[in-house]
Amino acid sequence: MLARKYLFPHVIEMNYQAGRRLGVNVYLIDGGTEFALIDIGYLDGVDEIVELIRQMDFNLSTCKMVIATHADADHVQGAAHVRKLLKTKIAAHPKSVEPMETGDEILTFSTIKAQNFHIPMPRCKVDVKLNEGDVIQVGNLGLQVWHTPGHTSGQLSFKLGNLLFSGDNIFKDSCVGVIDAHHGSNIPEFLESLKRIKGDDAEFLLPSHGPVFRRDPRVLQKAIDRLTQYQYMADFGTCAVSWPLLDEWEKDVSAGKMPDFRR
Repeated sequence: MLARKYLFPHVIEMNYQAGRRLGVNVYLIDGGTEFALIDIGYLDGVDEIVELIRQMDFNLSTCKMVIATHADADHVQGAAHVRKLLKTKIAAHPKSVEPMETGDEILTFSTIKAQNFHIPMPRCKVDVKLNEGDVIQVGNLGLQVWHTPGHTSGQLSFKLGNLLFSGDNIFKDSCVGVIDAHHGSNIPEFLESLKRIKGDDAEFLLPSHGPVFRRDPRVLQKAIDRLTQYQYMADFGTCAVSWPLLDEWEKDVSAGKMPDFRR
């Protein structure tokens, strides 16, 4: 039997458990009589993750569900396989259902043509739709469901006591999940999600990538400030809400005002 490495009471993170990087953070929620997984990662890591769970002496038949924080391939490419292996249910936000069930290569980021990146995206049935305010009962534990869109329209976070499983919303270095119009990102919604996390009383944030960290308003505010600027920058194209520079230029053109290069 493999000794269980609990990160917090009732919470095992599979990269820490394995002692090496497996990929996306995969959290096992141990409810005593049953367990659940938050994300599963790439297809080629599923068998190893399931074997680790078996070696930790969990009864695989007691897996209540595998929960997708969102529909990106690095989080859910292995969902269909783990659903079959564990004979369990897959849960996600309603806005993640279509990309997961159709294997949409663009919305899931499984294909990025400009970077010559392509991985298969197996279609996966979503058995349980999770909405804001739902509570997922895992044994004697209750996971509160937060809808925290911005990175994707279906991004979810989960509150468990003083822990917040924060998905791709925020990382320890104040970075955030990718912002891309083709991906369904929305900066104003992202800002609202970050402000919600900043204003919460969770002591620890458990992101989908990188180290778990103590919630620090300064880390969140740095991201909020940056994204606030992004709303008004052409770099972010259709994800931006306006481009003040272009508005100023248009006014000058309309007024017949020529550029003043002396300034």
